[in-house]
Formats: sequence, structure tokens, C-alpha cells
Amino acid sequence: METILTEEMILDDLLKTFHRLFGLNVIEATSIKRGWLNLKWKVTTDAGELLLKQYNKERYKLYKSEEILLALSQQIRLYDQDLACPKVLSQNESILLESDNGERFLVMEYCKGKLISPGKINVHQIYDLGRATGKMHRLLNDGTLGIKNSPQFIPPSREERLAHWNSVWEKTKGLGKPQLLAEIETQFKATEEMNIEPLELLQTGWAHRDLWVDNLLFNDNGLSAILDFDRLKYDYPQLDVARAVMSCALDDNLDVSLASAFMEGYSEERDVVEGYLTHSLQLLWYMESTWWINANMDQHSVPPARFAKEMIWLAENQKNMSALLGNL
Repeated sequence: METILTEEMILDDLLKTFHRLFGLNVIEATSIKRGWLNLKWKVTTDAGELLLKQYNKERYKLYKSEEILLALSQQIRLYDQDLACPKVLSQNESILLESDNGERFLVMEYCKGKLISPGKINVHQIYDLGRATGKMHRLLNDGTLGIKNSPQFIPPSREERLAHWNSVWEKTKGLGKPQLLAEIETQFKATEEMNIEPLELLQTGWAHRDLWVDNLLFNDNGLSAILDFDRLKYDYPQLDVARAVMSCALDDNLDVSLASAFMEGYSEERDVVEGYLTHSLQLLWYMESTWWINANMDQHSVPPARFAKEMIWLAENQKNMSALLGNL
């Protein structure tokens, strides 16, 4: 029978291995309560502050180890090219370390900065985020990694998606939740009205794929660090653009001046065509709406509730997106 380990037991195991591998004494360890299942600690050592990240064994099963290692290798490459992201420490050329009790973990530089609540960014911060995102995409797609035959997300047909929303509507009705039906109908109508053809022409490439406020640190006037590269894959860089803009610039409505500042920074590093952000947001909605809008969304915790709010806003404004954004 498998022993259920407490957070304290896992930390004790990691610190023993950390000390053996790096020869550093830990003065203090503070838990960082952020992220899904994986555990993190800020550790103060006699050589400065570092971050320990443990990979939860159940969550790790959802990943392929070679994909995690590829993502971490790119984080190292991006750091070496002066992108604002944490430095990853290695030991005997190993990045993903294993503790004495078989826990996988990383050791990284601890980045200073503050988290910003969704929709509460300022224009200097989002401009800098746009510039850093553009630089990240430029470096990830400089030919080092090559290209793949297909992206991670392949947009389904309109018919498939309409059938999905019909199914969700019936399930929600069957569960006796009439208060949710209008939001599902909004998704259905937006799918009917959307011009899907432009999505088939978008440029594929390597992307972060988790670029939202929980994975970003800021100072008062700019970006401090982009965090958590675990989901990096070959997909659509425009999904990063849309995810960052929605997470940072949507409060009750999308602040177009903030969206414009992001695109100004982004375009300093990457060429963009007219309508780039409009199509990015449409693609994001088409991919993520089915993740967050469902028969049980009334039970969402805080992050999924935020994502559902974004999907509702995108569906409601799908038809007028280009005019709203002024062809951004």
C-alpha cells in the first residue's frame, strides 16, 4: 500500500537531496501556494534565494518526460538570450533531478516581482510583456527547434462544435440548471456566426501555451519574469498573445488601450499583420471555450471561473471583435 506523503515529508526529502547535490545550507523554506498539484518552495540558502519545484507524481503522468525536458532546455536557452525568466540550475548536466525517495524536482533562481490580478495591469507593464512575448516567440521559432507537421490544437469543424454545445445544453438542462443555459446558448450562437476560415491560415510555431497572470511577475513599470514553461509545445504563437491579453487587459470589459500597448511591444520583436490580435482572440475562444463553459461551471474554483468569464466575453463580442479592436 502506497504511503501518503505530507508536504513536510516531501520537503524534508527534497532538502536532503538538494544539500547533497549542491552543497548549500537551507536557512529557511517558505511554501508557495500556487499552481495545480505541484509543490513549490522559496528557499533561502547561504548562497541566496532559490526556488524548489516538485512535480506531483499524478500530474507528471499527464506529461511525457522528453517534453518536459525539451521545455526546460528552451527555458535555459531563453534565459541565456536575456529573456526575463528564471535561471534553471543543473547538476552533472541533469535538469530534472530526483530525490532520495524518488520525487522529481527542479532548482531555479527565485525571481522577485509581484503577481497582478486579472485585468489590473498598467500600460507600461503590458507593453513590456508584449515585447518579451514577441522576443520569446522570435527565439523559439528561430529554426533551432525545427517545425512539426501539425500544431497541438487542430480546430474542429463548425458542425462538431455546434454538436458539442447542443450536448452541453441538454446535459445542463437535465441537471436542472436553467441559470446556465443562456451562457451556453451564447457559445452556440457565436459558433454559428463566426467565420472559421481565417483560423485555418494562422501561422503555427513553438509557444509557451500557459501565458496568464499566475505565470507572470511584474515590477511597477515592467515585466520581471515569465514563469512555468512546462506546457511549451508546437502550436500557435497567437494563442500566447490572446491568452496574455485576455488575462491582463479584461476587467469587466477589454481595455483596448492595454491590448494596443501589448501589440505595440510585441510588434517590436515580431512582424504582425492587420487583424492579428482579432484572429488570436478568436482562436483562443475556439480552443478554450469547451474547457471552461460546461454543465458544472457553477462549481468552478477561482481560476476556472475567471477563464469562463473570459470565454463568455469573447463569445458575446465575437461578431464585433474587429471593430472593437480597431483592426488590431
